[in-house]
Amino acid sequence: MVTALERGKVFLNEVECGVPDASKRLVAGDVVRVWMDRPGSATRRPGPYKAGALDILFEDDALVVLNKPAGLLSVPLERRSQSPSIVTLLEDYFRSSGKRKPFVVHRIDLDTSGLVVFAKTALAQAALKEQFRRREPERVYWAVVYGHPSPAQGTWRDRLVWDTKALIQKETHPNDPAGVDAVSHYKVVERFTDTALVEVRLETGKRNQIRIQARLRGHTLVGERRYVYGPDALRPIVFSRQALHAYRLTFVHPADRRVLHFEAPLPVDFRELVDRLRARAHGN
Repeated sequence: MVTALERGKVFLNEVECGVPDASKRLVAGDVVRVWMDRPGSATRRPGPYKAGALDILFEDDALVVLNKPAGLLSVPLERRSQSPSIVTLLEDYFRSSGKRKPFVVHRIDLDTSGLVVFAKTALAQAALKEQFRRREPERVYWAVVYGHPSPAQGTWRDRLVWDTKALIQKETHPNDPAGVDAVSHYKVVERFTDTALVEVRLETGKRNQIRIQARLRGHTLVGERRYVYGPDALRPIVFSRQALHAYRLTFVHPADRRVLHFEAPLPVDFRELVDRLRARAHGN
């Protein structure tokens, strides 16, 4: 089982476990799944991304911080077993220098771009995951949403539950024991004609959190395909993915306790979207 944990094959309630989780006590209702043929733990087919394409912003003996492009998975998924991911590319990258596989700390969605950190040792992974569990890292995203959030700065608080069949987050009753709390702090950076550029700081980090919380308030992300409501005519702006970018990440180095601060510039497609909306707002 330790080998399976090391290779990222064990999941507890759909969350990947590592060696530090081996002593975790289970409670009634917990679901443990072992994915023995997980991609990245055996021979893989080559994908369209190559290890040399990784945008590595920082690397030392304990961790690596990357700027992930939209369209690339953070980690392999069972339902997309042949799709490339940051994990599989890092494995190729590490293999060239005789190092072991990366250890997952957190992840961002397939079509979200921006900052993500991976550990290079189980000890560093445990320390970083504990920081995330205590909600200590600063995680700031930029998003383009329909409408103008009001007030222009505030907090979104919701109780969410993951639908394992539909594979989406749903709002649930505040006292639902299966639910989890989701908290985000937002502020409007710039208003356009019928959209806005919004900065969102995560207090919690649930799957698809910003996407569902914005949707619940009538501010669907531009380009969103999953968390939508009503006819497509309500979302007329063409964009090939959800307009969401992990812009800033700050955390404490697990070994020397330095505060590490990273910012990832907006990718070209996101910048072009903002420029287009700005030009329209100014009548150009």
